[in-house]
Amino acid sequence: MPPDGWRERAQLAVAQGQKIDERTPGILLDSPVSRLGYWYACAVGWTWGTIWSTGQVQKRGDLWVFRGLPRWAFPRGGVCVGHCYLTGNAPVTPRVLRHEAIHVRQWRRYGFLMPMLSALSGRDPLRNRFEIEAGLEDGNYVPRGME
Repeated sequence: MPPDGWRERAQLAVAQGQKIDERTPGILLDSPVSRLGYWYACAVGWTWGTIWSTGQVQKRGDLWVFRGLPRWAFPRGGVCVGHCYLTGNAPVTPRVLRHEAIHVRQWRRYGFLMPMLSALSGRDPLRNRFEIEAGLEDGNYVPRGME
């Protein structure tokens, strides 16, 4: 069960993220520059996934899903790098795919800024604007019906 007040903190995190976006030069967001960063991230994701994946690699919508990675090779239940979803052996449900597809769009928007902005948002998914925007329920961070 999430802690009391998590919704308010989540809304604040998203609002703070929007302020950062407003102050970010437009050339860096949804631009050729961000696309370059996105494609670089895709190359990194493909490389990491190819090296460590022991499971089936599947194209699911905009995502390439690399399964069977060792637990140390990805954070939480999995990680989206560009258009690559790197994960272990847990089931990849339609909800998780929907969540990760939003991360793909975030990578396209922010490109090279994505790792830094995500790190600044913190590891707590209930306060991380990118996880909140991707859907906390679909990302399995809060129980269904809580968001």
